[in-house]
Amino acid sequence: MRRIVAHPLSLVLLFSALAFGAAGCTEKPAAGPSGDGAAAGTPARTASSGEKVTVYLLPKKKGVAYFSSCADGARKAADELGNVELVYDGPTDGSPEKAAAMVEQWTLKKADVIAVAPNDPNVLAPAMQAARAKGTHVITWDADGVPDSRELFVNQATAEKIGYALVDTMAKDLGGENASGKVAIITATLTAANQNEWIKHMKERLKKYPKLELVTIKPSEEDQKLAFQVAQDLMKTYPDLKGIFGISSVAFPGAAEAVKQAGKSGKVLVTGLSTPNNMKTYVEDGTVKSVVLWNTQDLGYLTIRVAEALATGKLKTGATAFEAGRLGSKKIAGDNVLLGDILVFNKDNINNYNF
Repeated sequence: MRRIVAHPLSLVLLFSALAFGAAGCTEKPAAGPSGDGAAAGTPARTASSGEKVTVYLLPKKKGVAYFSSCADGARKAADELGNVELVYDGPTDGSPEKAAAMVEQWTLKKADVIAVAPNDPNVLAPAMQAARAKGTHVITWDADGVPDSRELFVNQATAEKIGYALVDTMAKDLGGENASGKVAIITATLTAANQNEWIKHMKERLKKYPKLELVTIKPSEEDQKLAFQVAQDLMKTYPDLKGIFGISSVAFPGAAEAVKQAGKSGKVLVTGLSTPNNMKTYVEDGTVKSVVLWNTQDLGYLTIRVAEALATGKLKTGATAFEAGRLGSKKIAGDNVLLGDILVFNKDNINNYNF
């Protein structure tokens, strides 16, 4: 169990909130495009025409190729818009407690928008809720948070689409509808809300392939070396293992390297989610047949477009579509802005992509 230690900034926010409440504030909470109310406090700020919009982009873990690619797309959107001051930062060890402390710091700096990819939604929720109470817009991207901690979720694709695509790809590469054998999942962390949703739909989809048996789910803590070790252990524990799903951008290459070094390329199939640049060598040498993902640069780009529109009041309550610059019109389903495109990279097309 993760022990949560109060950060000094948390105490500052707590005392500020208590003082604010004691003063008898009666303002209504801010309402996002979905109509949900933020925690009672200052209404969310709206930037005036020509005013700079400060957006803080928080990844689950800084230094990971997946999130670096998202940041590249975010910078392109900021440059294109011209009125966005973008800060990209996050914990290099993936610590949700450190991420929460960053949200608290940015709130004190009166950020216009904080865009969070939460590693542990429950740990980050208090800081995100406090930010909203202070008038900062808070959105999530890549992974969702506790619903009342954010206004919108910039979602790369529905959890169902991702979960189904992972299973269908593995089954196809193992022989189609008659695919058989034991398979395992290496996830990021057991508290990663988005990956737990994907796993739920993966289990549903596996019913379509009754000869595929899911034997275990193991975390890799967003650490490629640990994913490598976990994959080695899985192959020892299940000598007849046929497939490994690596469902984070570091779990997948870690598992692929373990299979390659074990001399089991072609015998133990690895598939999952990662950037094409991370997986090209494994696709070319036959360790991996297919890589499932979305355009990570587009995800970062869309996140900044949404953040700017929210901060300037251009994104209105009840909208069902959003004009996202070069991406065109994107669907809004409830409080989810959907990027919506799953990509499958293989030997035929992987060299056409560079991210």
